Amino acid sequence: MERWSGRVAVVTGASVGIGASIAAELTKKGLKVVGLARRSEKIEELSKTLDSAKGKLYAVKCDVSNESEVKEAFKWVKDNLGVVDVLVNNAAVLYDNSIIDGPTEELKKMLDLNVLGLSMCTKEALQVMKEKGVDDGHIIHINSVAGHMPSPGRFTMYFATKHAVTALTEGLRRELVQQKSKIRVTSVSPGLVKSEMPPEDFLKNYPYLNPEDIADAVLYALGVPPHVQVHELTVVPVGQY
Repeated sequence: MERWSGRVAVVTGASVGIGASIAAELTKKGLKVVGLARRSEKIEELSKTLDSAKGKLYAVKCDVSNESEVKEAFKWVKDNLGVVDVLVNNAAVLYDNSIIDGPTEELKKMLDLNVLGLSMCTKEALQVMKEKGVDDGHIIHINSVAGHMPSPGRFTMYFATKHAVTALTEGLRRELVQQKSKIRVTSVSPGLVKSEMPPEDFLKNYPYLNPEDIADAVLYALGVPPHVQVHELTVVPVGQY
């Protein structure tokens, strides 16, 4: 991880849970980390606990599903820090609803954030990397085991959005190869993680990971040698069915 010290990372959904843990660990490793979230005040609170870290955590208010806010956020990064070297697409939402009779607005929110938001942030980050001559950058999508298996008949749209992330990861890798770019792309697919997202009954009845476990996986993917690409990393708790 030493080679990333002093470089710039953007982490979406950095206010709580997995995103907050990733932002904190990257800051401790010496990166300048920009946390994007609607609740940016939580990122500001987190930054105060990292005063002794080698890096620095910045809070930028941004609804990742809003294109104009995404563009403005990445403009802030470029204007204030100059470049983007790492992007961690973590922001996502899950609604416990039904394709048959669930509210359309909730279905749309999942698509807008989990798929389009991720894609817009990826596009903006890559544009900055290209403009600034960064050819060893890294794009990391926080995916899910839901992106690799059929829906159990619950959370169908959420599963569909994560299958889209799986397809987008491979598609982006191929696009970068075609451009002879050395920018890497990684999908990290956790099982159940203790955070605000899973329904309470899941956390009561099934084994789960902690957000720090996923942050460790991100550090691993970033820390391998430059010629190695960890394309898919699945992390599940012991005993998960």
